[in-house]
Amino acid sequence: MDFWNLAIGFIYLSQTTAGILGNFSLIFYYVILYWRENTLKPTDWILIHILTANALIILSTGVPQTMAVWGFKHFLNDFGCQLLLYIQGLGRSVSIGTTCLLSVFQALTISPRKSCWKHHKVKVEKITGYHVSLIWILFILIFPYSFVNSGSKNVTIKRDLGYYSIVVWDGIGPSLYAALVVCPEVFISVLLVWSSGSMIFILYRHKQRLQHIRSTHGSSRKSPESRVTQNILILGSTFLAFHTLSSILRGYIIFLYNHNWWLVNTNRIASLCFPSFLPFVLIYR
Repeated sequence: MDFWNLAIGFIYLSQTTAGILGNFSLIFYYVILYWRENTLKPTDWILIHILTANALIILSTGVPQTMAVWGFKHFLNDFGCQLLLYIQGLGRSVSIGTTCLLSVFQALTISPRKSCWKHHKVKVEKITGYHVSLIWILFILIFPYSFVNSGSKNVTIKRDLGYYSIVVWDGIGPSLYAALVVCPEVFISVLLVWSSGSMIFILYRHKQRLQHIRSTHGSSRKSPESRVTQNILILGSTFLAFHTLSSILRGYIIFLYNHNWWLVNTNRIASLCFPSFLPFVLIYR
């Protein structure tokens, strides 16, 4: 094993270890919190599902990639590889969907009383669980359909994932996958950007209105709503940064058939950054 393979191996190992410890520790914390108080805030429920989706990404991407880099190659059969790719796609899509839901929910929560969206706040709080369940059900149903219909008689390219060599087929599969998975992810990303922008605008106006009061009383304490909103903005912006980078690299690899070693590993590392570091961002904030 040369130096760069060794370095990539340590990066995969550190990301996987940190992701497993961080995500499962916070999930366990919220379970204990619910057991003690018999209730959780809507934002906490959404965070649990974000952490669960991130844990799926770590287990289905980080663990096999780490094993492959350290010498355990091609240890999966056809069914195991398809199942692993299915879990990777499911975790990625649910992660972006629940992160967007968290951002939209907080934007509605801090919206002004005279806003046209304010009367939706109570309704959204009551049906947050239904929205999260809908996200899971939607992508659970979408991914098997796109996998089943991805086959054809003409083989186009064979990709070595390290833990398995998969054949990519020509046919309606890529177009169907783009229509059922990529397009919803793009729409959700746009919605996430809109909700984040709305929160920034609301916080800016709120700061301007309270500037005189704070200067009069000599206090600069932030309200709980402002702190929570800033935390969600940090979460959303971090997610968008890594998700955009990973999507650009993945698109470049898939559509241009460029499987450069550096490009492939950079894409995998970028896709693992958010699931690995999010728990520690939440703990720090």
